[in-house]
Amino acid sequence: MELLLIRHGLPTTVVKQDGSPADPPLSEKGHEQAHKVAEWLKENEIERLYSSPMQRAFQTAEPLARITDLEIEVRDGVAEYDQDSESYIPVEKLKEVDYERWQRLMNGSLEVDYPGYSQRVVSTLEEIVCDNRGRKVAVTCHGGVINAWAAHVIGFEPRMFFNPNYTSINRFKAASSGEKSVITLNEYFHLRA
Repeated sequence: MELLLIRHGLPTTVVKQDGSPADPPLSEKGHEQAHKVAEWLKENEIERLYSSPMQRAFQTAEPLARITDLEIEVRDGVAEYDQDSESYIPVEKLKEVDYERWQRLMNGSLEVDYPGYSQRVVSTLEEIVCDNRGRKVAVTCHGGVINAWAAHVIGFEPRMFFNPNYTSINRFKAASSGEKSVITLNEYFHLRA
């Protein structure tokens, strides 16, 4: 089967003061990116569409769902590691406003149990793979999810090792015998028009 992990589009900045999760929606540019990736993928014969429950991922899935006439199937296990954080600052803006935090993020120093998070992601994606033998499946998700799965497939220890672009497509193959491989990482030709 072929598994496409699609990072969400550019979200807004959200900082909550009440301790509730930020869970930002897509920005105007993020919605444009979501439409572009949907148009790019419309001829790919995607058979099932999954999404993180977080707004930025679900909103990224919506144009693809309309074009393919697929239902969006939500999976909590592909939510981002910052799911409960009271703030979300897009990584480019984070570099400007809190350079030290941005450096820690880029070096993989996260304020979460990343190996535990990675195990949850891999378990969820393994279920999706098992449920979709021989199919092409798309999952709209997050940079942490893509890193966790890519590290698993390549054989790395669980860690953040690259920064996927917004609405990048990351393609993987999974054989029924258990072998998995990377086809592409960080594909974003659809944004170059």
